[in-house]
Amino acid sequence: MQDDPAFSRPQNGFRSALIVEDHPLFGDALAMTLQSVAGIERIEHYETMDEAIARIESAERPDLILLDLHLPDVNGLSGLMALRQSAPDVPVVVVTAAAEPRIIRSALLAGAAGYLPKHAKRDMFRQALDTIARGEVFVPEASLASLTEPRSPSSQDEAIRKLSQLTRQQAKILEQICAGKMNKQIAHDMSIAETTVKAHITAIMRKLGVYSRTQAVLMAREAQETGPSPSH
Repeated sequence: MQDDPAFSRPQNGFRSALIVEDHPLFGDALAMTLQSVAGIERIEHYETMDEAIARIESAERPDLILLDLHLPDVNGLSGLMALRQSAPDVPVVVVTAAAEPRIIRSALLAGAAGYLPKHAKRDMFRQALDTIARGEVFVPEASLASLTEPRSPSSQDEAIRKLSQLTRQQAKILEQICAGKMNKQIAHDMSIAETTVKAHITAIMRKLGVYSRTQAVLMAREAQETGPSPSH
């Protein structure tokens, strides 16, 4: 995979991490793994995306985020995109039971710094953190073959790529549009001026390459279809 300067980290590794995982026991096991393989001492665990985003936006950002794609308040890759929008300089590693190539590919396209299966051994976690600390993207060798097979970009891939370019504020407004709210209601709910909402919507449609709110909603829903199955 190609290097990404956004994921560069000091050679001494990561000092703090945030885990977003709705299974408490697995979250605890993941924290112990991080302490064991990387010596990370400051680890926080949140079970919902809303809690994780609130933490990121209200305090010092962690050096690393580990994310389960399947959360109670997340659709498809919306959680990953929200984290990338809220903390664009922090690498997000997807740790999930979902192993389908399309999900891994879409997660990387949406900005993930790497992918790890939940059954990964500690040596793989160590290898992943070392790789990401060098500014590279990590994918297990067993998954690389399916990801590097020639394929034509799908409309879903394109939707994910475009949606990942939105700012956090723009993503929030798009969520409100998808919920069927008009500009006046969006302005009230977000405590901003209606003219500001209109300006954001103009920017959203430009980034997505669409000409109407309906087209923007359809693109958002298409991207949300990419995600793990309901079971972990």
